[in-house]
Amino acid sequence: MAKIEILMPKMGESIFECTVLNWLKNLGDKVEIDDMIIEVATDKIDTEVGSSHAGTITELLVQQGDIAVIGKPICIIETDEVEKTIISPQKNEIVVENAVKEIETEVSNIISSTQKPELKSQGNSRFYSPLVLNIAKEESISQEELNQIEGTGQENRVTKEDILLYVSKRKKLAQYADNQTVVEEKPSQISWNPSDEIIEMDRMRKMIAERMVDSKRISPHVTSFVETDMTNIVLWRERNKELFKKETGENITFTPLLIEAVVKAIKDFPMINVQVDGNKIIKKGNINIGMAVALPNGNLIVPVIHNADSLSLIGLTKKINDLTNRARTNKLKPEDLQDGTFTVSNIGTFGNIAGTPIIVQPQVAIMAFGVIQKKPAVIETPQGDLLGIRQKMIISHAYDHRVVDGSLGGQFVKKVSDYLEIFDLERKLF
Repeated sequence: MAKIEILMPKMGESIFECTVLNWLKNLGDKVEIDDMIIEVATDKIDTEVGSSHAGTITELLVQQGDIAVIGKPICIIETDEVEKTIISPQKNEIVVENAVKEIETEVSNIISSTQKPELKSQGNSRFYSPLVLNIAKEESISQEELNQIEGTGQENRVTKEDILLYVSKRKKLAQYADNQTVVEEKPSQISWNPSDEIIEMDRMRKMIAERMVDSKRISPHVTSFVETDMTNIVLWRERNKELFKKETGENITFTPLLIEAVVKAIKDFPMINVQVDGNKIIKKGNINIGMAVALPNGNLIVPVIHNADSLSLIGLTKKINDLTNRARTNKLKPEDLQDGTFTVSNIGTFGNIAGTPIIVQPQVAIMAFGVIQKKPAVIETPQGDLLGIRQKMIISHAYDHRVVDGSLGGQFVKKVSDYLEIFDLERKLF
């Protein structure tokens, strides 16, 4: 029998550690390759991890609530295999060393292209999360300053709250130097009585709250609105939804039709499909559309349709339905949430007329589609203007004013509207 260390696999770009939620197997349990053995949480998703080998679990190296580092062992399995993966101190050191080097390289790539102080993920054997490093970069905090910040996290790690508190104190000291006065920060006081219900935020809600605050801090949001005529699309869908279901087995909603128009507009205005890295603008080569999905517990998640421009309307419909179903049953994989370049939200499903959505970082724009309503409208004809009943919808487009000006933001949302309005009523499914 040989003993094998099962390593925490890579969970996606910029993810270097995760939190152990639950062991799905116990000591002494037999497992096969790809059997799910542990459930973990990253800053993007809760997911299960499969075993890379078959055998019997003899030791658990991390426990519920522990931090599991990518590339480091989480348990030991006893197996009949006598292969390269057998535990040996020398080999294990190489595996861990390579994993650490990979992590350091990824973090270095994130921060290397900035004119602000160079920061490292590890210094004096101290690990810094990508979020902490990004905040330090934006606030021009040097490596020496970062090393001096007192951490309250596990193993004295610097948490987001630690560095934001440090930034707040530093700004107050700078203000004091200028104005010779310091305004003390008073904690907010909310009154409550015994009839009030106090609800503790769950982990996902805390994560959403942090990201929304970060996005508003990072990006100056501007929103443009357009009212578009959806009459052709409403009529076409009504005529074809039963045939679509019969031929493909899928229900077609308005969402794939909306996303199809967004993808076409992105091709016309590729500078909306960008990301910001310090003083650099990264023009993305792929069009990966994130779509906001409301979960049964009231939380929100944004799975991604990768290479959406390569999919037909039928392909988009199948992908959207699949991601939506798996999101609501907690079966998404980490890769389903990665690498989005533009996000849409169909708030019309809740009867909302319009909204001002918050950008998903590091993207620079997000689009919300309101409810489709029958409205009286002026119809231009060769014989003159007429009044008629049309299906109308408001599109709201929020964009990052650091890199997207009103001209680009406004033209883009108008182009999406144009594609929706000129939709071909005689379009064939196949």
